[in-house]
Amino acid sequence: MVAQLPVVADSLRLYMNEIRKFPLLSEEEEHRYAVAFFEDKHLTAAHSLITSNLRFVVKVAYEFRHYGLKMLDIIQEGNIGLMMAVRKFNPYKGVRLISYAVWWIKAYIQNHIISSWSLLKIGTTQAQRKLFFKLRQAKSALAGTDGDGEDVMTAAESLHVSEQEFSEMEQRMQGDCSLNAEIPGSDGATALESLADNRINQEEQLADFQENQNLQLKVAEVVSRLNEKERYIIEKRITADDPMTLQEIASHFSISRERVRQIEEGALRKTKQALLPLLAA
Repeated sequence: MVAQLPVVADSLRLYMNEIRKFPLLSEEEEHRYAVAFFEDKHLTAAHSLITSNLRFVVKVAYEFRHYGLKMLDIIQEGNIGLMMAVRKFNPYKGVRLISYAVWWIKAYIQNHIISSWSLLKIGTTQAQRKLFFKLRQAKSALAGTDGDGEDVMTAAESLHVSEQEFSEMEQRMQGDCSLNAEIPGSDGATALESLADNRINQEEQLADFQENQNLQLKVAEVVSRLNEKERYIIEKRITADDPMTLQEIASHFSISRERVRQIEEGALRKTKQALLPLLAA
């Protein structure tokens, strides 16, 4: 008699089988658990709220299956969004948990996709990040010198940045001061209290966030439709912190530098044409 070996299921199928074991909650049960967590931070109630909605997270995650990422990773990000939603959910608002949670689930998934693609660089450049963390160290090394232009040039060269970038960051950091410091003659008032709040309201923040997310996801979708060489060149030449040269890419694919340049121009043209309707809206 031949022994029967167990069938090894793939990770996604195994995960789906596991989450089906968690019971769904009725509206009354959900409200009771939500109140228990909202009022008393009852962790067992939070666990029930999360596990009963794991199947819904999978459903939402499948809407993002065309971005070339592992489904389990996308689902996991959606689960984090669900947990954040449970943490912030107010059961007295008169809406079901999942109606509130769907925004959090999608937001976390979208952020994961954008971070994975690394298409739109937000924040400081690599040189600025290096300067921010290394400037004080470089200045300490200059302690005891005359601090003339030659010293600045030496420090800039040690950090592999230009003298202008070094000087600009130095000026910015010299201008830093504590907002908690008391203003002289103000009876204890701080600099922070004197600042006007010019931030946009929550509705405008949400609209801007969603618009930016939609644009970045559209870029990721467009690039995902490029062929292998086009995608590689866009990622290594356009969006990388340390872009590769034409010659480096030419050597990678065993083609000429001119051919790399042509592929790059074609890929950028395709991307621009696909994004024009969205940018003109």
